Amino acid sequence: MNKTHISARIRSDGAVVEILADGSERAFPETAMRPMTEDEVSAAAAADPDARPMTPEQLKTAKYKPRTKILRRALGLTQEEFSVRYHIPIGTLRDWEQGRSEPDQPARAYLSVIAGDPEGVSRTLSVGPKTI
Repeated sequence: MNKTHISARIRSDGAVVEILADGSERAFPETAMRPMTEDEVSAAAAADPDARPMTPEQLKTAKYKPRTKILRRALGLTQEEFSVRYHIPIGTLRDWEQGRSEPDQPARAYLSVIAGDPEGVSRTLSVGPKTI
């Protein structure tokens, strides 16, 4: 079977581009996705063993996993930048993102605060503690 491999990346502006053999970039064509009805979407999800929707019972017992990597990428930061800006040890951040460990309750709360007001947290940390 002949397979075609395409290298792509997401630029900081959110655009997805193809990486050509010479290293240059080319925007993907703006083609509309095939429209599907809700029933077609449900049938396609049910037919894919890797994408089956969770039952209400499974959703109730699902373990919450903070999406540290998604948060960091949404802020457009490298691991090093996120680590320095929010005072999280780089090794800890890498362990969280690679699934070797999970944030404890205080860390999850801190990540939630960062997600809600990343600039405010950054400003607060850059000023340092206030004296009373």
